[in-house]
Amino acid sequence: MKLKLNQQDINFALNLVLKAINPNNTLPILNNILLEAKDNKLFLAATNLEIAISLDIPAQVITEGKLTVPAKLISSYVSLLPNEELEIEVLEDLSLEIKSAKSDTKIKGLKADDYPNIPKINEDKSFIIPAKLLEKSIIETVFAASLNSSRPILSGVYLKIEANQITFVSTDSYRLAEKKLKIETAVSETMECIIPARTMQELAKILNNFDKTSVKVIVSKNQILFQIDNINLTSRLIEGNFPDYTKIIPTESKTIFTVKKVDLELALKRISLFSREINNSIHLETNPEAKKLTILTDETRIGEEKSQLDIEITGEMNKISLNSQYMLDVLNVKEGDEIIVEINEKLSPIKIRPKKADDYTYIIMPLKV
Repeated sequence: MKLKLNQQDINFALNLVLKAINPNNTLPILNNILLEAKDNKLFLAATNLEIAISLDIPAQVITEGKLTVPAKLISSYVSLLPNEELEIEVLEDLSLEIKSAKSDTKIKGLKADDYPNIPKINEDKSFIIPAKLLEKSIIETVFAASLNSSRPILSGVYLKIEANQITFVSTDSYRLAEKKLKIETAVSETMECIIPARTMQELAKILNNFDKTSVKVIVSKNQILFQIDNINLTSRLIEGNFPDYTKIIPTESKTIFTVKKVDLELALKRISLFSREINNSIHLETNPEAKKLTILTDETRIGEEKSQLDIEITGEMNKISLNSQYMLDVLNVKEGDEIIVEINEKLSPIKIRPKKADDYTYIIMPLKV
């Protein structure tokens, strides 16, 4: 294999496929990136057997061939080269030689024949979604997925595509995030799948590089493929049936109030300094007459905190206890100046949604104190 290409192109490509590398791989070759030169392109791919990322970049291919090289080493090295033409060649001892105007290095590789096959998905069911909408939907839901592997179906993001609507849902059974959005072309058949949270996190990072691109999503029985221009991200799907979460979304509220997001966020950050000692437990109390929201903690070893915020409120005086971090998490990902909070009973879930949008719902289960 021998080729010439631009440093900026291969640096961008290496950083993308590196996202599929798992530092805890037990197979040494899974710490490598596959490089293959053919048809005046350099094909790059990486996989951890759950996620695979591949793409091609333009290159002047002198001799076709392929090799795998250590992912972190080559990406770190190439990132330190100036933006100029590079010459890359595989030597007889399976070393990859990289030449620039002022440097010449050799990186030891492994045979490409031993690298796992990058999965190929037959196009069965598919839909198209703008990259920025997909990125935003992932960010607004994936944080609520479970980190506990004891219930795999909760460790991913549930997707339901029906007609011209896509619903994204994640939950760890203590809180739940739901995002709905419309797509231009309706699907003829309903699709459902659960995508691992890590896949969605890495996909969001890739999508951050694209503004006006559309993403083609192909869903099969066990795998899903995201095509972004010349980039393919393939992932396994989580098997099982996602729970019927709609039953726990509150339909009644005794108290509804609107609060400025920045005020609530600052108050929660202050109170979290004290509530960490008591598993982030805090209390919310509403006062319709005074139009105030009080946020407070129980006394802890290091002290206590009490904040009052101005609110617009309808309904009755109410109180509820919950995990402050769960509330901060949603404020960190939602845009907008104000949010609406709905409370029913102290043992019923609290519902949070943006004031100027009806496509997003977040609920937090209360604490029994």
